[in-house]
Amino acid sequence: MNANRPDRTHLAQALRERFESDAMLGASALPIQLPDPRSIPVVSRQAIGEDEVKRRQVELDVIDRDEVRGCTRCGLARTRTKTVFGVGSPAARIMFVGEGPGHDEDMSGIPFVGRAGELLTRMIEAGMGLKREDVYICNIIKCRPPENRDPAQDEVLACKGYLWRQIEIIQPEVIIALGSPAAKTLLNTSEGIGRLRARWHDFYPSGTAMSGEPIPVMPTYHPAYLLRSPGEKVKAWEDLKMVMAHLGLPLPVR
Repeated sequence: MNANRPDRTHLAQALRERFESDAMLGASALPIQLPDPRSIPVVSRQAIGEDEVKRRQVELDVIDRDEVRGCTRCGLARTRTKTVFGVGSPAARIMFVGEGPGHDEDMSGIPFVGRAGELLTRMIEAGMGLKREDVYICNIIKCRPPENRDPAQDEVLACKGYLWRQIEIIQPEVIIALGSPAAKTLLNTSEGIGRLRARWHDFYPSGTAMSGEPIPVMPTYHPAYLLRSPGEKVKAWEDLKMVMAHLGLPLPVR
């Protein structure tokens, strides 16, 4: 056997991983079948009653309407068009947390609706086989930083209380931190996303490991970064598969 010839099993596995990750990014010219997100049911935790879902939504709406939309805690209030609170199910098992709104989000008041948002939707639906409306999507800050720069520390400190309350109300089983600013804020660390991703971390809603149960956090690359660096999409797909395995969700049939 030629020692320089790649092992066919390894080659097949590498191709499969590439096809899967390309499908997650929305490719449609691959020899695989993209799943219908409605065909793969979410494996539910203990059922949350309709009254409880409504109660949670009311709490979220009150924070958004009465506090966030008129917030002046930091200088971003002077430059924003709209605040961007969050969207999705108040009973979501998975919460996606990004860093902050961009231009399209600032104009619409809805998180992740630009190119990065389109990619995130494909990651959720084509990649994970879920529906966007069944997860919850938000950011660590609720106003767009000028020129889409990273949030400043004082802006994060002024705004993160809103995120903490969203987490407390929704009680997700897993938080997916999209990018370094989100991961660093949730985990109170200075480590970069490259070192944090691909392993589980704990977020304590109480603020201390001495009180309450933690929520598992999986950091991964932000969709905007994946648009700039598509070679990293395989790593992001591996992170998402770890989340699905943790929750007992089936991988979509390819």
